[in-house]
Amino acid sequence: MSESKSTLIFANLNKDDAGHAAQIVQAELEQKGWHAEILAFRGSISEYPDFDRYSLIISLGGDGTLLYAARFAGPRSIPILPINLGTLGFIAANKMDTWALTFEHWQSGDLKPSKRLMLQSCAYRGKNILHRGIALNDIVVSSESGARMIRMCLSINRECFGYYRADGLIVSTPTGSTAYNLAAGGPALHPEISALIINPICPFTLASRPLVIPASNYIDIEIDETKKAGALLIADGHIVANLEKGDVVQIREYEKSAFLVVPSGNAFFSALRTKLGWSGDNDA
Repeated sequence: MSESKSTLIFANLNKDDAGHAAQIVQAELEQKGWHAEILAFRGSISEYPDFDRYSLIISLGGDGTLLYAARFAGPRSIPILPINLGTLGFIAANKMDTWALTFEHWQSGDLKPSKRLMLQSCAYRGKNILHRGIALNDIVVSSESGARMIRMCLSINRECFGYYRADGLIVSTPTGSTAYNLAAGGPALHPEISALIINPICPFTLASRPLVIPASNYIDIEIDETKKAGALLIADGHIVANLEKGDVVQIREYEKSAFLVVPSGNAFFSALRTKLGWSGDNDA
């Protein structure tokens, strides 16, 4: 069980001033009566703490740091307060000069964490499991070589929907809709709706378009042909398995959600407007 008023500061030292920022956040939390510990890392964690001890995780870095923290916080239903030290920080909506106000609103009960759908994936080679994991943004089956397409069979609810010859397929959550999916021409979804996006990457035929389906649907992707290029399974931007012809990736809605402590109101629409420039016709 988590300790009351105990938080872990998840500090990505690959971000400038993350170490100093962690000390500032720690001091301010302790002034508010919270016990705060710093977990500083570069690339990945070398020693895992007992995450069950904490009632809050604060991620210091960018969206990538938040996605990494969600792997540990999601299964334990620990809320994450993300502080953006990077450039874009679309999901990590708090900044060093605003996080304390968000924290106060959350602590007082005036701000409910934003509930975010997560994905679980399992890759099979025959009866053998190659990889099992979770993701907050997306699961991608991709060609290992950018110059060669792969052919995949997409099944929805265990029925073959069709074959895709493309550089890959993105299965995105609403939270991840503004990441790789958006860059690949997919739609932006409000992060709290219950839906998934299936988006082919550079498909051979122009008839292939992004598809939005209920999050409860089952998605299976079988590698049908690789043209000797090989294929990769990528979860939240990290390669987690090498795939070959005949391998099957099962993608499902994860049984638990991620909870993000971010400003309420129109933060999503504000980010679209200010970070992506979706401001419409300013002359109207």
